[in-house]
Amino acid sequence: MEYRLYNGQCCMNSKGCCKKQCDKLNTYDWLCDIPESQNATQYVEVQFKNTRKGFYLNSEKIPLEKGDVVAVESNPGHDIGTVTMTGQLVLLQMKKYRIRPDAEIRRVYRKAKPNDLEKYTEAKAKEHQTMIRSRKIAEQLGLQMKIGDVEYQGDGNKAIFYYIADERVDFRQLIKDLAEAFRVRIEMKQIGARQEAGRIGGIGPCGRELCCSGWVSNFVSVSTGAARLQDISLNPQKLAGQCAKLKCCLNYEVDDYMEAQRGYPSREIPLETLDATYYHFKTDVFKNQMQYSTDKHIVANVVTITTERAFEVINLNKKGQKPKSLNREEIEAKPKKEYQDILQDESLTRFDGQRKKKKPKKKFNNRPQEPQKFVHQQRNNHE
Repeated sequence: MEYRLYNGQCCMNSKGCCKKQCDKLNTYDWLCDIPESQNATQYVEVQFKNTRKGFYLNSEKIPLEKGDVVAVESNPGHDIGTVTMTGQLVLLQMKKYRIRPDAEIRRVYRKAKPNDLEKYTEAKAKEHQTMIRSRKIAEQLGLQMKIGDVEYQGDGNKAIFYYIADERVDFRQLIKDLAEAFRVRIEMKQIGARQEAGRIGGIGPCGRELCCSGWVSNFVSVSTGAARLQDISLNPQKLAGQCAKLKCCLNYEVDDYMEAQRGYPSREIPLETLDATYYHFKTDVFKNQMQYSTDKHIVANVVTITTERAFEVINLNKKGQKPKSLNREEIEAKPKKEYQDILQDESLTRFDGQRKKKKPKKKFNNRPQEPQKFVHQQRNNHE
């Protein structure tokens, strides 16, 4: 069953949204609902194992959609890949990677047949064992290199060995031994630590799939200056990713921090007061606050002020004036209100204190005194 967003030639169907295409380097075709975009070019983008992609010419004008498995030209034989992009967006991607349309680009042969898929499955099943065995061969030759991944061509006639090495490696003898052991054409490709992490994959500390294996295809150098600009602690264990290099995500918000800090005073300008000289320690972009310390190298007597106050102190220093302190002085000290415990009547210890003894109440007799004396005298006379 097929689901389309548009009744025309939209390629965002059930094939394009399948799970296989959402795993690594999936591209959202925002021009898919425009019929003219799909017929704008005959070039298509094809993805192979992990992060390897390529552009191919659909000279036979085969109706291709995102998610179709195709057989493409290779040297030698053919390779099997998945179509990840068609239409006008392919030209934009080729321009991004600086690939000229008039350059020699390999062709798309056909949609993959059951026989092609069977050979492809058999070749992929041998990749892990081939990698383990090739590592042992390299170790026996004493080569300072690490074979990180092996990729067989779709027809099984060629194998690409991806390796990592700090220094130049003479692997001529290794190629002979590998060709004799596996009976295929050998191609060696050196990759970096970031590319290896992208091919292997994994979960980052953020809980999501690694960016290098999910969508990042071009790796830009990351420096510690990006962490300093964002006031991130220079802890190597937290800044390094699974590739043991600085995390690529450190570059994501650098431009926003640079734009936000244009309205902040320079970090190199110290603030002078009558008490001491303060040096910049940290900037909180979200709260619009800056922290200053009395020592350049260690944290001492940190004072937090707003950016407006920092500009005021800088202007005063330029005029040769020094304020008493970085914080604004209060004009009048407001009297402190006495603290009242509103829960005193409900306190659990309110009965623990000594109770005051109550004075006995005086008994008052409302009868007059003289009539009582008269009654007592009459009783005595009668007796």
